[in-house]
Amino acid sequence: MFNRTSLQVAAALASISLVAGCGLFSDTESTGEQRIVVGTTSSPTTLDPAAAWDNSWELFRNVYQTLVSFPTGSTSPQPDAADCKFTDTASRVYECTLLDGLKFSNGRTLDAEAVRHSIERIRKINVDGGPNGLLGSLDEIEAVNARTVVFKLNTPDATFPFVLATPAMSLVDPAEYPADKLREDGKLTGSGPYVLDEYTEGETAELTKNPTYKGFADRKNEGVTIRYFKESEPMVAALKKKEIDATYRGLTAEEVVDLQNPSDANQHLQLVESPGADIRYLVFNAQDPSVAKEPVRRAIAQLVDREALVAKAYKGTAEPLYSMVPKGIVGHTTEFFDRFGEPSVPKARDILRDAGIKKPVPLTFWFTTDRYGSGTALEFAELKRQLDDSGLFEVTLQSKPWKDFAPGYQKGEYPVFGRGWFPDFPDADNFISPFVGKKNALGTPYVSPEITDRIIPKTRRESDRGAIVSEFRKAQEIMVEDVRLLPLWQGKLYIAVSEDIGGAERALDPQTVMQLWELNRRASW
Repeated sequence: MFNRTSLQVAAALASISLVAGCGLFSDTESTGEQRIVVGTTSSPTTLDPAAAWDNSWELFRNVYQTLVSFPTGSTSPQPDAADCKFTDTASRVYECTLLDGLKFSNGRTLDAEAVRHSIERIRKINVDGGPNGLLGSLDEIEAVNARTVVFKLNTPDATFPFVLATPAMSLVDPAEYPADKLREDGKLTGSGPYVLDEYTEGETAELTKNPTYKGFADRKNEGVTIRYFKESEPMVAALKKKEIDATYRGLTAEEVVDLQNPSDANQHLQLVESPGADIRYLVFNAQDPSVAKEPVRRAIAQLVDREALVAKAYKGTAEPLYSMVPKGIVGHTTEFFDRFGEPSVPKARDILRDAGIKKPVPLTFWFTTDRYGSGTALEFAELKRQLDDSGLFEVTLQSKPWKDFAPGYQKGEYPVFGRGWFPDFPDADNFISPFVGKKNALGTPYVSPEITDRIIPKTRRESDRGAIVSEFRKAQEIMVEDVRLLPLWQGKLYIAVSEDIGGAERALDPQTVMQLWELNRRASW
């Protein structure tokens, strides 16, 4: 992330032990010789980084390399394949010097031209919904010599190093990844900690140590098998039967609660809890008559009980959020709580009456049925209950699968709808700038010149991200005043592992991407 020592605790992971009598994560007696088997419900949609702006990043982090990255505990992008820095004071020229002797897993040299090729092809191919959207500030890439590459930006952008640290910017071999189209042979060539030996889509990925790897990862195992599950239930069953050693992503709230409770079936398991950076929020389409009036939106903000929402829909596996910038990110505030306080029907009624609104306001809330897990339907049922019980609103719920839901919100068809956000990088900018402007990630114009024309440009000129906290705070004050977005909750991440697996508490980077090299098999007691 960035310069914020006081918030490094956000990168630390709180752990819950279900095992008595032994140190949970000590790996001083690690054998590291056997393969680790990890289960997940999050499978890649592609093996080509130029097409991936999704959970494919989780595999990419382990088999590809980026110029800079986020080792566990880091607060700013750190060297991976290169040592990088801005060479000007305006944050417009970013220079990277590659490590000496870098090679791809096929033996070919990873040089500055390969870096230029890797990033330029993202822009040239420009996959619909792909990562080219992250490169808006990039103007030109120059391979100065074999080991030096310079990125020239079209505007000051201190977040550019964070973009380069995303797995979307993975480095690829120009001989195997075409400049103008995606690789289509179903294979993968990288320079990361592991080599992908075998891959069966939707089933397994076999990873072994890359013998030519040079980078920050200290690999504590010889290889990893990833098993992809369509549902979490068989994944948890496989963990309990010791068919897999760990789970990553996909645990339901009910399964987390079950794993937290000691039982015979759980006695050989450990559960690691990490603060997540993913958030959920409501979007108000101000062009729709039902929520065009600000007092209507403010009254909803005054009524929503986040504590009850989290308890009923997610059984405590998430936490209330009162800012679009979540805990653990510089710039986080509790602005919505500071402004509205505890949920209050009388205060909400006064807001509406002062605006001349005396009858219950009919509203339609939309949500997707299959994007964010089974808790979404419970979440919206609870929101409906809270608003209906106030007597001030009459809420109708509507839902669609994601493939049908997404085109609807992009066309501005929904008056109120729920969205989730998984950040591209851990910076407050990534929780504010995507949602404002005439064209934004939500499909509903949110024009705020103070944010888009002054605050964002100013913060992007400052490479010391801790120095612009007041600017991000001001942006959030404006967002609370407008109530175009209503943050609801912030997620937590859980990794369940067998008792003989160490390193789980270090296995999530600040982007909450799994670093498989941290897992190790401890010596038996």
